[in-house]
Amino acid sequence: MRKKTDGKILEIPSIPNPFPELCCSPFASVLSASLLPKATSRTKQVIKVYSEDDSSKTLEIPTDITARDVCQLLILKNHYIDDHNWTLFEELTHTGLERAIEDHELVMEVQSNWGMEEENRFYFRKNYVKYEFFKNPVSFFPDHMISFSSETNAAVKHSGILQMFLSSSTYPEIHGYLHAKEQGKKSWKKLYFVLRRSGLYFSTKGTSKEPRHLQFFCEFSNSDIYMSLTGKKISGAPTNYGFCFKPNKSGGTRDLKQLCADDEQSRTCWMTAIRLFKYGMQLYQNYTQPYQGRSGCSPLSMTPMRSISENSLVAMDFSGHRSRIIENPTEALSVAVEEGLAWRRRGCLRLNSHCSPIALSNMAIHRSQSWFHHKISRDEAQRLILQHGLVDGVFLVRDSQSNPRTFVLSLSHGLKIKHFQIVPLEDDGKLFYTLDDGHTRFTDLIQLVEFYQLNKGVLPCKLKHYCARIPL
Repeated sequence: MRKKTDGKILEIPSIPNPFPELCCSPFASVLSASLLPKATSRTKQVIKVYSEDDSSKTLEIPTDITARDVCQLLILKNHYIDDHNWTLFEELTHTGLERAIEDHELVMEVQSNWGMEEENRFYFRKNYVKYEFFKNPVSFFPDHMISFSSETNAAVKHSGILQMFLSSSTYPEIHGYLHAKEQGKKSWKKLYFVLRRSGLYFSTKGTSKEPRHLQFFCEFSNSDIYMSLTGKKISGAPTNYGFCFKPNKSGGTRDLKQLCADDEQSRTCWMTAIRLFKYGMQLYQNYTQPYQGRSGCSPLSMTPMRSISENSLVAMDFSGHRSRIIENPTEALSVAVEEGLAWRRRGCLRLNSHCSPIALSNMAIHRSQSWFHHKISRDEAQRLILQHGLVDGVFLVRDSQSNPRTFVLSLSHGLKIKHFQIVPLEDDGKLFYTLDDGHTRFTDLIQLVEFYQLNKGVLPCKLKHYCARIPL
């Protein structure tokens, strides 16, 4: 180092750096390549993921990342609770088709199958039906659509259906009528189909399953199965329960093999069986080991998840000089009710100090809840529930279109969507809400939803999963 003093330049010895390993030239890497994780050496590409409210997030991801890892990344970035229902969807906008990308699939491989001019999208949302068939196979495989070989038919039970799907030696057979779109034509034809491990066949003679009467329709090892969102509008399908096979390297709509069922239960059965035949044990591994990535141990899976177990929660009383645990269940319940009412009063006063707390609580406090959807139609509500999966207990609350003072509870049960009117009642100057003509009354919609989450009451099932449009 040089220092100028009285016109003279003095040479000052430089102080040696005690940490030379932390210094680097602009042309050298700070860390040795051997110290860096292998993931950084992977090539990366950019994808855009949308939410249900059309907000989006752009992500730079490695080319060998799976759909499950992308979901995990978005969960961590947005501080969501991971309940294993978050799913990445592929939507083909031009053809009105959509499918849930399996957790083990490589996202960049999916995107590489898109055409250059296609405006397709990835969507990120919950899908409650994704692995529901592992928990409740009876609802997915009705007796009239499934059959077994003669040697296993007598012994098999519903509990063994999934084991037979996952086994390579035995398999069940799905059969029934479907409407098939004729290639190159606008017409549809109703045929008797048979699904086996080797592919999908249709009978040329009634319901005959003889080999000479079965004609090959499609195999699914090199195809993906999609649900049709607008099949009745685009392709003139006879029902709204359409699905189709699309080859991985499809050239366009001419390569689609389109089908539609007569009801939702039939479509769900066909599509679930095809997924099991195609992926087999891989689906079961995705279900039992949701965090195991392509390398066997995803780095994202090492992040601790927030526990949502009710067993880890205790009731506490902070009203005195010292806090204490409330061990009496009756006391804990009364404290919880009192706290809930106090929270509602505080929330109302924050919303509008000029309005009556009681009136505002009844009118507006529910709008802050994720399960409430303001001014959506009946068709929009059904579409939103269908997107989240037709599992018993999936619900939302919306404004009534026919009566501006009432609300509607839309609920999924038995693979159908049912709508229940929530009617306001006035008694002694107070406003209440009811689902059962006043036999059970609630001061606001929050109280009503909380009650039916714990009690079935007049509903066919308890409220379990709410539909929400969560932004990214």
